[in-house]
Amino acid sequence: MQLKDKQKGYLYAAAGAVGWGFSGVCSQYLFGHYGLEAGWLTAVRMLLSGAALLLIAAPRGAGQLTGVFRRRQDVFWLLAFALLGLLLCQYTYLLAIQYSNSATATVLQSLNVVMMAAVMALWRRTGLRRAQVLALILALAGTFLIATHGHVREMTLSGAALAFGLLSAAGVVSYTLLSRPIVARWGNTAVTGWGMLIGGAVLGAAQRVWRLPAGLDAAAWLLVALIVLVGTAGGFSLFLQGVKYIGPEKATLIGCLEPATATVLSAVWLHTAFGAVELAGFVMIVLTVFLAARPEGAPRPSDAARQGEGT
Repeated sequence: MQLKDKQKGYLYAAAGAVGWGFSGVCSQYLFGHYGLEAGWLTAVRMLLSGAALLLIAAPRGAGQLTGVFRRRQDVFWLLAFALLGLLLCQYTYLLAIQYSNSATATVLQSLNVVMMAAVMALWRRTGLRRAQVLALILALAGTFLIATHGHVREMTLSGAALAFGLLSAAGVVSYTLLSRPIVARWGNTAVTGWGMLIGGAVLGAAQRVWRLPAGLDAAAWLLVALIVLVGTAGGFSLFLQGVKYIGPEKATLIGCLEPATATVLSAVWLHTAFGAVELAGFVMIVLTVFLAARPEGAPRPSDAARQGEGT
């Protein structure tokens, strides 16, 4: 892979994470000021963002738009990606916020970094490199500081919050891995669009999404539109494009920019104050990005023997 492609992968993954952070702040505002339910908001954002992505993919031709449905194996991967990946991640994350708070939900979801490293190390039967270990430690430590202000006692969890937070972390790992076989063949725009549409349709039917919540004004609908376009359609498609170039482990680490973005936007927009502890967490996560982007050394003999197995 050319260096330019890897650089693009880092930028795509980082842009997706920033979009998620922005979306999380908007969602928190809607929950707090308009009393929206996580299920309704998840279904709406998935349905509308899926439709938007399919419209973007349409000019490329019907073959590219509907090609994923031609083979039974691809349909299987698409359904798994939509339901066990995108829907699982988005819905459980918003539920974790409702049952606890955004800080707790974010720090639980960040455990996807550890899950991804463990899954890939097990799959490849290799150990973690030193840079990966350090990046994992910094990612978890930085996210913890930002989410909890450095106070362990603030992590007071109900059983539901813990379960939904861990499921959201598993969902990040799932959609990152499940997307790869079909994104490589059909492109991330169409695949993500169909995944969003399918997941949103399933949840929307259960939530009766056509019943609009009362009390939503123009500002609320604008936030919903931004969540759809910037945080969902843009965020997920950009992140998955990054996965295509740099692989799931590095993309997942760069995804830890999400809590840092949410912290900065909360301070600027919602006037949330944060001090030295939160700044330290932000620096740790930025260092994580640089560690994840470091060029790899020469492959070990065991790695060369397994070429083609993982990424």
